[in-house]
Amino acid sequence: MDHATPPAPCGDLTVVAGAPANGGSCVAHHAGRVVFVRYALPGERVRVRVTADRGSYWHAEVVEVIDPSSDRRAPLCPIAGVNGSGCCDLAFAAPEAALALKGQVVANQLERLGGYRWNGEVQPLSDAGPTGWRTRVRLDVGASGRAGFHRYHSDELVTDLRCGQLPAGMLDGLATGDWTPAAQLHVAVDDEGERHVVVRTARHGRRNAPNRYATKVVEGEYHALQRVGLRSWRVPVTAFWQAHRDAAAVYSGLVADWAQPGAGNTAWDLYGGAGVFAAVLGEAVGESGRVLTVDTSRAASGAARAAVGDLPQVETVTGSVRRTLEAQRAGADVAVLDPPRSGAGREVIDLVAAAGVPRVVHIGCEAASFARDIGLYLGHGYRVEKIKVFDAFPLTHYAECFGLLTR
Repeated sequence: MDHATPPAPCGDLTVVAGAPANGGSCVAHHAGRVVFVRYALPGERVRVRVTADRGSYWHAEVVEVIDPSSDRRAPLCPIAGVNGSGCCDLAFAAPEAALALKGQVVANQLERLGGYRWNGEVQPLSDAGPTGWRTRVRLDVGASGRAGFHRYHSDELVTDLRCGQLPAGMLDGLATGDWTPAAQLHVAVDDEGERHVVVRTARHGRRNAPNRYATKVVEGEYHALQRVGLRSWRVPVTAFWQAHRDAAAVYSGLVADWAQPGAGNTAWDLYGGAGVFAAVLGEAVGESGRVLTVDTSRAASGAARAAVGDLPQVETVTGSVRRTLEAQRAGADVAVLDPPRSGAGREVIDLVAAAGVPRVVHIGCEAASFARDIGLYLGHGYRVEKIKVFDAFPLTHYAECFGLLTR
C-alpha cells in the first residue's frame, strides 16, 4: 500500500489552534497532520492557508479568525501580520497573554530538550511597556532605493516603517527612495537621545562575493554613546548592543548578583560583546583578580577595550570562544556565557565543564538553544539553581533566558 505523504492542499483549511510552539506559531491538526499556524492564539478557530509543506507537517498563516480568543487585541504594530512585516509576530496578543505564551514555550523546551522542569513565569524587563522600546534597528534597501523591513522568511521588503517596537521619530525622514539598492541602514538612538544613521554597502571581490563593507555616516556619528551605571561605552552603530533600552542595565545587575565574583577571583566573560558584564566582573574581582572577556567581533572588542581600559585586571580577546578556552592553562571561579541565538553548544560547554568552573551564568535569547545548552550542563553534573526569563522583546515571540548553574 502506498503511504506517501499527500501534498499540501491548494485551498484554505479550517483548524483550531492549540498550544504555542517555539518560533511564534500555535500547533493545530488537520487530517492527522500537524500544522504550525502563525498569527493565531490557543483555542481560536481560524481559516488558514498553507505556506510550506515539510512532508510530515505544514506551516500555515491565518487568513480569517472565525472564533477569536478573548486575548486577541487590535495589533500594537500597524505593519506586522499576514502580508506585512515579520517584525512583531505577537502584536495582536494582549501583553499579559503574550507573557504566558512565552512562558509555556520556554517551559516546554526546557523539559523536552533540557530535561528540566520550570514554572513558566516570564517577567517584564521593565515598566517601559510593549511599544517604543527598541533603540537600534537595521533596515535593508530594495531595488527601488527604499528602505524597509523583511516580510517573514522573505527577501521582500515592507517599506512602511511604522514598526511598533520603535520610539516615535526614530525613522523620520528615512522612508525615501534615495538609498543605494542592497545597502543597509543602521539606526541607533543613544543614551543622550541622539540619532545616528550609518549606511553600509557591500564591496564585492573578484568573484562577486562581498568581502568587506563601505560605511558612510549620514546623521550623527559612527559611534553611539551608551551608559550602564556610571560607565560609558562608545559602540559602533553597526555593532551589537542590546536592543531594549533597559536591557543592558537589567542584565548587568543580574549577572553581578548571580555570578558573585569575589576579590582575587578569575571570571570568564564568554561572547562578551562590548564588555558590559566584564565591567561589573572586573570591578568585583579587583586588581588581584582576572577577567577574560572574549568575542569574535572586532568592533565589539574595541568598544570593550575602550570602556574598561581603566581595569587592568580585564583582558579582552578578539577571537573564537572555543579556541580561547582551549588555550587556557587554568580554570575560572565563574563563567558568564551570552552566546548568539544558536547557543553555546556542546564543544564550548564541554570545555567550561572540563575546566572545573563551579558557577555558570548562562544566557540565551532562543528557547530551544537555551534549553539544549541547559541539558548539556546537567549532563556534566551541574544543577540549576535559578532560571529567570524576561520579556525583553515585546510584541515578538522571543524572550531572554538566564540560568544559574552550579557544581
